[in-house]
Amino acid sequence: MKKIVFLLFILILICVYKGRKKEILIPNEAIRIRIIANSNSIADQKLKSDVKNEVNSYIYNKLSKIDSYKKADIVLKENLNNIYGIVGEHTDNFNIYYGNNYFPEKEYKGVNYKEGNYNSLVITLGKAEGENFWCVLFPPLCLIDEEKMDNNSYELYVLKLLKKIK
Repeated sequence: MKKIVFLLFILILICVYKGRKKEILIPNEAIRIRIIANSNSIADQKLKSDVKNEVNSYIYNKLSKIDSYKKADIVLKENLNNIYGIVGEHTDNFNIYYGNNYFPEKEYKGVNYKEGNYNSLVITLGKAEGENFWCVLFPPLCLIDEEKMDNNSYELYVLKLLKKIK
């Protein structure tokens, strides 16, 4: 009987340990991006997606080799006019804010994105009443094709990237 109780205890400990997620926290010195659609209409969401794809592609080319927050911040500031131009090719009704902006808490594929005010690039389209895209520009977490990664692969990639940046 004691052996059974002991084995059950060990099994419970293993299950509890495996069930616990390792919390990965994005550093405070992160630069986020948020693109908010005018509305949730199909056309407005497509516009948001088109702007996101072009802005991300442009920024990826600028930040992919950057290894520090300060350098990334400088590069983004130096390229704001070009980002205005990219968005302006799609619509005349937009605003771009680069600075300290509020983000709610998010969890994506096991990675915890804490709520708070972060240095960020926020692009609002029209009335900005639709669904939004958000991600971390630096470290460059949204500059990868995370949709093709399972949770474990994404978590490992994020951990590897954060170690490289520190």
